[in-house]
Amino acid sequence: MKLEEVNCCQIQEWYPKFKSVSLKTVVHELPESFIEYLCEDYGPLLLPISVSNEDALPNRIHKPEDEEDYQVSEGSEDESEQPPSPPSFPELELKIKESIESLGGAVFPKLNWSSPKDAAWISSTGTLRCTSFCDIALLLKSSDSVVHDLCHPYDSCSDKTLSRPPLFYLALRKWYPSLRPEMEFRCYVYAQQLIGISQREVTAYYPAVLERKVELKDMIHDFFMDNVEGKFKSENYTFDVYVTKDNKVKLIDFNPWGAFTLPLLFTWEELELAGKLEEDIDCRIVGSQHTVRPGLKTAVPYDYIDMNAGSGWDQFLRNADEELQQQMRSSEAGA
Repeated sequence: MKLEEVNCCQIQEWYPKFKSVSLKTVVHELPESFIEYLCEDYGPLLLPISVSNEDALPNRIHKPEDEEDYQVSEGSEDESEQPPSPPSFPELELKIKESIESLGGAVFPKLNWSSPKDAAWISSTGTLRCTSFCDIALLLKSSDSVVHDLCHPYDSCSDKTLSRPPLFYLALRKWYPSLRPEMEFRCYVYAQQLIGISQREVTAYYPAVLERKVELKDMIHDFFMDNVEGKFKSENYTFDVYVTKDNKVKLIDFNPWGAFTLPLLFTWEELELAGKLEEDIDCRIVGSQHTVRPGLKTAVPYDYIDMNAGSGWDQFLRNADEELQQQMRSSEAGA
């Protein structure tokens, strides 16, 4: 893999060319001070002070007795130690607030390459839905995927000369509550030819999607021929699409071939062989409950939680459960 192949998959690089067939997105250049904040991995998790008074987590009911363990007695060695002050990024926050409003009031965030999907557990809804700057900061600060973007984006490059790009960007993408994860697909392109399609949601079985396998394959192939073929800079790459209820295909993302990109229902060896043999497009969808591939399940660490009434986390868990039930009902209704 070459440095150029990784760079062209950054959203600020490809989105301007493909915006007409993608999700509505606003991209912001991030100040280096905010990048330094995201990279800090010591001390407590501190969210930025909001100039808009918008907090990412439920406010805790004040209990004086909870603070007794943290009081420092007079003359203690720790007397001079003060907790670090939370950072503040007022200019960036106001720009992001304006963009969120322009995108309908809710977005999901993404850095140059990655969205913080692995940190969804920590949000008050258990999803990537953000309505404020602090929501976004919480997800980015808690995500290992974002750490990869910040510190290790070029580790798989044979011609690595940089440890990171000179600038980082935050893409705010319009949040669509009706999106169904089973209708998102990863497409594999080898020598600029579409050779494979995999359902992205491989942790569950959706019979209605399996029944549409041939139709979906043709639909995605037509989209590739009309909108992507020959227009992306790399020879070998992957791209993700979403098929809407009215059978429109929307471009979600581009990713490099191999390395940290997941092959999902394929292996990279299978895909490379298929590309060299110039075989027909292989479309793979979870075929039964027995072929489900359990993914990494990230859950909130219970050791960190005070779940007593009034702690804030009790409401957090209720919100997350309600969101899950709503998603399940939406999936059943659309099947």
